[in-house]
Amino acid sequence: MNKNIINLVSKMDLNKSADEKEIMEVENRIGVKLPIQYKEFMLYSNGAEGELGENSYLVIWPIEEIISLNEAYSVNQYTPGILYFGSDGGDIAYAFDIRNENISIIEIPFESIHFEDAQLCAYDFNDFIEKMYNE
Repeated sequence: MNKNIINLVSKMDLNKSADEKEIMEVENRIGVKLPIQYKEFMLYSNGAEGELGENSYLVIWPIEEIISLNEAYSVNQYTPGILYFGSDGGDIAYAFDIRNENISIIEIPFESIHFEDAQLCAYDFNDFIEKMYNE
């Protein structure tokens, strides 16, 4: 796990680490390998919530809630190819765009059913955390 990322998230409420088996179960159910940096974070803290930097609030969902929350938000029905993994604690979801081999991170309003409403946040998980911290 990247020491800089550990420092950036240190003031957030962190969960106990995820089990590698849980991560693999989610990957098997969705048919996609999750980004390595995200998996490293989940093995460090299975989800997190709180202030990130001076202007951001971030919720990273526990791995065991990923599938059920994506089903609850009907993500696959309306925007197949993205996988929500968290939020800003309000009306913005953070998601992996899994439509391509190079998975990126996007933000999209929870109420949206259109890819056009998504905005690119980062190309990898560590950059996403750093960007959120520095906003």
